[in-house]
Amino acid sequence: MSVVTPFPKPASRIQDDPASFRHAFRHLAGGVSVITTGHGDERTGLTATSVASLSAEPPTVMFGLNLSSSSFPILERSRGFGVNFLNATQKPVADRFAGRKGEKGAARYADAEWISGMTGAPLLIGALAALDCEVEEIIERHSHAIVIGRVRDIRLGVNDAALVYWRGDYERLGWMSEEVTTALGLRAF
Repeated sequence: MSVVTPFPKPASRIQDDPASFRHAFRHLAGGVSVITTGHGDERTGLTATSVASLSAEPPTVMFGLNLSSSSFPILERSRGFGVNFLNATQKPVADRFAGRKGEKGAARYADAEWISGMTGAPLLIGALAALDCEVEEIIERHSHAIVIGRVRDIRLGVNDAALVYWRGDYERLGWMSEEVTTALGLRAF
């Protein structure tokens, strides 16, 4: 026998409560990516969980970006961006690009290795995967923009555990390569 707990009756009016909305979305686990854009001292970026595949033919991605973000005007000017899927050991990178310790702009790139993609966007060495993208369209809605980007290059990294964000904290999903090797009793060559 199963026990079913019904949801409370729906509200008689539309809920327009940003705090409840954000709280509800804390229950949706999301892969953690760092969006990178700009060149030289004008490099910047942000941590995002709103990245999604839009199309495989042609390869296209999208993500949400707050219009008040310092990254927005730089992305508009540069028209190129990187999407870097973080592995479980890259929590410090996620924290820096989230600005948790006050880092801004090019300072967020400290303590990690980067290369420039075809579009000039910084791509993170050691990421699970890095997509080099060109802006196709920016759709402004309410407080955010939906950024649609055509993927120009794909760099695949090591098949390690992913960094995910759930209920307000970073979590790890899967195993790191070394753990798989150890668990299977294999030697690394």
